[in-house]
Amino acid sequence: MLGAVLQVLPGRFMDVRMRASDDYDTRVVERPGRWMQPAELEQLTQDLRLVASKTLKAGSLTYGVFSGDRSRLEHSIITIVYRRSDGRPIAFNALAPMEILLAGKPYEVLHLGLVMVDPEERSRGLSWILYGLTCFLMFLRNQFRPVWISNVTQVPAVVGMVAQAFANVFPDPHSGARRSLTHVLLARQIMARHRHVFGVGADAGFDEERFVITNAYTGGSDDLKKSFEVAAKHRVETYNDFCRKELDYGRGDDVLQIGQMNYQAARSYLADAVPRGSLAALAVAGTATTLQRLILPVVHWVDSSRQWDVLRPWTR
Repeated sequence: MLGAVLQVLPGRFMDVRMRASDDYDTRVVERPGRWMQPAELEQLTQDLRLVASKTLKAGSLTYGVFSGDRSRLEHSIITIVYRRSDGRPIAFNALAPMEILLAGKPYEVLHLGLVMVDPEERSRGLSWILYGLTCFLMFLRNQFRPVWISNVTQVPAVVGMVAQAFANVFPDPHSGARRSLTHVLLARQIMARHRHVFGVGADAGFDEERFVITNAYTGGSDDLKKSFEVAAKHRVETYNDFCRKELDYGRGDDVLQIGQMNYQAARSYLADAVPRGSLAALAVAGTATTLQRLILPVVHWVDSSRQWDVLRPWTR
């Protein structure tokens, strides 16, 4: 368990390893293209492609971490799950931090990105890792300030999972979902500046009233397009009905969801999503992530013998 602390303390970016369960290990790496050695970065890329090769029986992806452009990994947060028995990668989530201006100030929106799971490992209770773990750690690292998230999908199961896991989500078919001015401003900037993050072409339209992207599969994500019959359904029929009604699957529509990881969502994540047996490991990883942001600046400040980034030692 101490390993999770030691991995995250030395650097600016997260590199958290934790034992998610008796069967799986998890690693969260933040912007690996900026600090990983070439050989290690190549191995990480190969792990992602191995999972993708098991998931996509035909076709390929040409955007994001699959584009062949290593600089993409400078702007990604990768969560990858390994089978403990043989060390094989079996699932990953590639989040993309997007720079947004809100009220004249820069903010970072976490795009939930692409999730892939080896078909042989599905229904093994990995959703708490792939859809919530990294956002929870970033919330802690952000000193418990709310973190805005976005999600683009046509899969009813994912629409429902995001609506249930995060706070202030729009669109959400349940009553009380509110399209605020902040939602609209974030959506406009995401569609204007960050389409490449989720593989949507310039010719795709955007319905600002419903937050639906029309003709979405022309920008590199073509092989992710599904029919409604094939797309995974949510156990709550409301989300399935919502997608059936709002999205044209023949044309290739997506829904753009925007929400927050805040205190309310974090509390629900710990209470409802994380298995009881994994709470101890998550506590260690969360403590390490929090210490990196809260304690290390103090340690750096009081050490006058060495230079820390832009801080110079006091040599009087």
